[in-house]
Amino acid sequence: MFHDLYDYLYHDAPTGGIPLKGTGIVLGIALIVSHAWVLMNGEKMKAFLKNFPRTFKWGVILMAISLLWALFLLSNMDMGEFYNMRRVFMLIVAAGAVGMMVFVPEFLAVRALGCLMLLAASPVLYAAFMQPQTSRLLLPILAYAWIIAGMYFVGMPFLMRDGITWLTAKPTRWNMAVYGGIGYGVLLLLTAIVSY
Repeated sequence: MFHDLYDYLYHDAPTGGIPLKGTGIVLGIALIVSHAWVLMNGEKMKAFLKNFPRTFKWGVILMAISLLWALFLLSNMDMGEFYNMRRVFMLIVAAGAVGMMVFVPEFLAVRALGCLMLLAASPVLYAAFMQPQTSRLLLPILAYAWIIAGMYFVGMPFLMRDGITWLTAKPTRWNMAVYGGIGYGVLLLLTAIVSY
């Protein structure tokens, strides 16, 4: 069952995998709904975001999700000549995740979110890979934004705290971010329905 899911998400099955149209629709709706919720609950969301970087509970939850996803990848991916070291790699990844939770609790939530963003970008890129439509680039743009932000969150997590402080300092910045997310979601959803 898990191998079929891996083939679907990462296009390893001969019949193809996660479709471009479905990915665009799901991500478009997710962007619209999440940013609309933020728009309606602005003050509550600002308070949550200001506390998020140092919230250990969220760090453990997101790190556990990232660990399960990474172990799912390692247990199903083709490792070529390193196939006999699969269990060793899985143990190293598990030890690294547990070590992060135990020895690096500072900004754990940000680091864990960064790991999750890096993992989530891959299926999105696979969905758009080698597709003929130029409009498919809306998905890789979003995925690469996640990758760049994810790398910074893992390596320099204090930047998220500083970014949240900057974003919430002025209502204009906050509104531009929220409406920008809704706009990108609408654009992605309409493009997926019409063009993909």
